Amino acid sequence: MSTSAASTVDASRPPIGAASSPAAAAHKAKPAFGILGALSTSHMVNDMMQSLILAMYPILKGEFSLSFTQIGLITLTYQLTASLLQPLVGVFTDRRPQPYSLPVGMFSTLIGLMLLAVAPSFGVLLLAAAFIGIGSSIFHPESSRIARLASGGQHGFAQSVFQVGGNLGTAIGPLLAAAVIVPFGQRSVAWFGLAVLLGIGLLVQVSRWYSTHHVAAGSSRKAAGASPYPRKVVIGAIAVLLVLIFSKYFYVAGLSSFYTFYVMERFGLSVQSAQLHLFIFLFASAVGTVLGGPIGDRIGRKPVIWVSILGVAPFALLLPHANLFWTTTLTVVIGLVLSSAFSAILVYAQELMPGKVGMVSGLFFGFAFGMGGLGAAVLGIVADRTSIAFVYEAIAYLPLLGVVAAFLPRAVRRT
Repeated sequence: MSTSAASTVDASRPPIGAASSPAAAAHKAKPAFGILGALSTSHMVNDMMQSLILAMYPILKGEFSLSFTQIGLITLTYQLTASLLQPLVGVFTDRRPQPYSLPVGMFSTLIGLMLLAVAPSFGVLLLAAAFIGIGSSIFHPESSRIARLASGGQHGFAQSVFQVGGNLGTAIGPLLAAAVIVPFGQRSVAWFGLAVLLGIGLLVQVSRWYSTHHVAAGSSRKAAGASPYPRKVVIGAIAVLLVLIFSKYFYVAGLSSFYTFYVMERFGLSVQSAQLHLFIFLFASAVGTVLGGPIGDRIGRKPVIWVSILGVAPFALLLPHANLFWTTTLTVVIGLVLSSAFSAILVYAQELMPGKVGMVSGLFFGFAFGMGGLGAAVLGIVADRTSIAFVYEAIAYLPLLGVVAAFLPRAVRRT
């Protein structure tokens, strides 16, 4: 391709992951903050229910005499259920939008929560986890699509607002478990159904808004359906992004699923104190999520992706050798930096494949859930055969895979 031709192409389309110019941004519509707020709050409720499962692991382990392998299988069940279904939901709703699928998905979460409260056996615990996973499989692709529709062109910002709700819900779960479930027992989980009912009510309102906007969104999707990259480049870039998702979520699975056991075993903390430390890590992750999207809107997605994955490697390598104070400090830094990645990765992928927002969102949310579930299951087996400390030493090398971000394309080229 000649220099003049390349200039023409680059002038007509900004590079994938690049920040929008101030002039272009000035002409974009304002984000629909009410819808983004409702989506973020619903995301908080959805992910809080998943976090309650994580926070209940010490209780369930004692109540049902579970091994670490069985604990990993619970995580695998709800995350694998979500990972297998999310891409299918995304593809289907790209073709046939389902505005009222969101409250239906949240109702599935409610069923799972009620089963979790009354589960008499390990098998019912797995069934409860599966219902919660099904709810997430419906919630994430459609919510991500609506967040993009409500973004006013500020796609990274909108995804960060949406994501921070989920991260806050994940962070709050351990605190609620320490305050309610530890003193009152497994059946007290049922009280959290009130929060799920609130989420269903919010999603009904979001669905009404979406039902009046998805027709216009479909028209714009068709108009912008061509990727600025050749197919081979798109496939390669998606593969790189999936490697980064694997690195992030396999590492996070080990860090979060076994964090309470790690600090209890190594530093002699109580269950409630260990859950407080888990909250600190998860809250730091929520804060990092807020930063990742807007920074990506300003400086481009690729620098954020690069720094957020590879940048945590030194801290991850130090973590298994730290005392309690530095363990807490390092996990805060890791949470802040690592969590900024997902919004940037997701928006980057959506820009690689315009017009397929649901499929892309389902693929990446599903793959993230799958890697988290697989990581928890595999690392649970490793922990049973070795120790939690060994697991933390082994996963510390995963962020080094962030180096593959160097292979993401920089500028738009057409064949």
